[in-house]
Amino acid sequence: MTDVPDIRSDLEPDAPIEIVRLAERLQRERPVPSAGFRGDLRRRLLGSARHTRPRRLYALITGYATAGSLLLLVGALSAAGVGPLSA
Repeated sequence: MTDVPDIRSDLEPDAPIEIVRLAERLQRERPVPSAGFRGDLRRRLLGSARHTRPRRLYALITGYATAGSLLLLVGALSAAGVGPLSA
């Protein structure tokens, strides 16, 4: 059986005893998925992790970096009093 950490360290120092008891009960009675489900989930996650890279990854990175730079430029110009968003 695993060691359960003391829940009191996660709560405020002046927490009511009812809250501490509730937290301990929730931690103690937390449901755990079956071993078969956990093993199946692990195999699926490890199997799909190898094929998650988009085909045009560098094009996506370039597009996002360009869009972010343009937004920063518009924000800086607006803060300087120039551009469409200046007040």
